[in-house]
Amino acid sequence: MTLIAHELRLLLRSRMAALALLLVALLACAAVVAGMAEIDRQRDVIARIQPKQAQDIASIAQWVDREKDAGSAAYYSFHATWDAPAPLAFAALGLRDVAPYILRVRALGLEAQLYDGEAFNPELALPGRFDFSFVLVYLTPLFVIALFHDLVSGEREAGRLRMLDALVGSGRHLWARRVGLRGGLLFLALGLPLSIGAILSHVPAAQLLAVLGLVALYLAFWIGVTLLIGRLRWSSVANAATLAGLWLVLTLILPTIAHVAINRAIPVGQGVEISLAQREAVNRAWDIPREDTMRAFYANHPEWKDSPPLTDAFHYKWYLAFHQVGDESVAKKVADYRNAIEARDAAAHAIGWLLPSVGVQSVLARIAQTDMQAQLAYQDRIRAFHKRLRDFYYGYLFTDKPFGKADFDKAPKYEG
Repeated sequence: MTLIAHELRLLLRSRMAALALLLVALLACAAVVAGMAEIDRQRDVIARIQPKQAQDIASIAQWVDREKDAGSAAYYSFHATWDAPAPLAFAALGLRDVAPYILRVRALGLEAQLYDGEAFNPELALPGRFDFSFVLVYLTPLFVIALFHDLVSGEREAGRLRMLDALVGSGRHLWARRVGLRGGLLFLALGLPLSIGAILSHVPAAQLLAVLGLVALYLAFWIGVTLLIGRLRWSSVANAATLAGLWLVLTLILPTIAHVAINRAIPVGQGVEISLAQREAVNRAWDIPREDTMRAFYANHPEWKDSPPLTDAFHYKWYLAFHQVGDESVAKKVADYRNAIEARDAAAHAIGWLLPSVGVQSVLARIAQTDMQAQLAYQDRIRAFHKRLRDFYYGYLFTDKPFGKADFDKAPKYEG
């Protein structure tokens, strides 16, 4: 302990080392606070949308009750869905920063509603938001370089290296203590703010330990790189320049090249294309015989084929039927779109085995449930809820059952 305390005093005498450690701690604290503030804001928005939803339904129920028309209730009633953030989401905001986490849907065509929320360009979101993941992946390697690039070369340039190496039995221990001390202080500067934020956010202990292990591994990688460069017996300036170049290549250039290569190898359309195709199918239904629409609808939903036939008057069951048929007409496009997104996501995860910066971001976003898989899971929950909505309203529309104010309370509720 005396030797470690001595090494600590020597380390803190260096203004650059002390400043580097202080900056890491401040950046980690700022990132954790910013992430927690953003997640608190999202939770507040989700909490406020539910009372507003109840008010909207109450106002619609007043006049729908006069006509007892389930079609009007289905057409005018919006139902809120939301993707509540996981406790660890503050550490890696991931797609929560760019993808919608609240979506209000009606019992009409789902695809147009679903992809209307795709109002962002993922390529513009590549740098990411300032959160703990950003500090860890992009900034921490620079501080590792600052603390370790002259670990040996600095002693050589000061004329002390031969004397330190000549210390019988303690030279190797000296370098191990210095590496362990600097690495440990860096880990503490990153891990302590993260742990405090995790405790305040009620993150499960297993998840926190997994993230701390990820931090330790990423630090170990960059410390190992700096020590390997240090063995080349170059000057401190040459070491720093080489390591800065490696940081640029490993964290920015190669991930960007990999991203472009994946995009070229696995082309993916835009969700808005699906939305437009669905709307074209819906609009076409106004120009074709209604019997054609109902025939196509009953082919996939035979449970409603005994519904009373349509008359010349407008009926909402026809209107909702051609919205359903419109969704089904783009089902293959939806499947292809999702398969391509999942293929890109899998390719990005595979790249993570070669590029630590990509791998750490991917793993951290997965643990925090803010990655593409989490976004697709939210879409699946919306689809399941929308199907329940449709089935609920179909039970009234296709049997001409009156729909009153009390029936709004029987509608499916989104559970999150």
